[in-house]
Amino acid sequence: EVQLVESGGGLVQPGGSLTLSCVASGFTFSTYAMMWVRQAPGQRPEWVSTIDSRRGATAYADSVKGRFTISRDNAKNALYLQMSSLKLEDTAVYHCVKGYDLDGVKGPGTQVTVSL
Repeated sequence: EVQLVESGGGLVQPGGSLTLSCVASGFTFSTYAMMWVRQAPGQRPEWVSTIDSRRGATAYADSVKGRFTISRDNAKNALYLQMSSLKLEDTAVYHCVKGYDLDGVKGPGTQVTVSL
């Protein structure tokens, strides 16, 4: 059974930083691209970032480019998202997703709240 469990969310002030983690099990993690997707209340899921399975090539949404960094540790079956210069509009539940499908298997998410 595929399982993805995110952690690391919390409450942070604008300009602050957080690092999210996602631990995967139930599949060969190293052979899959992974994504971070976020969803704010009342809004559709928004793609944040992708990292591929081979060379570690990355891609970012324009809204987070230059502020967020995605990485992975295949030995630990772990995916990370380093977030800095956080803005109020970054508030959302962040999910890690297996593969390239926004509607694919994802974890329960971790809440990130950016507030004064």
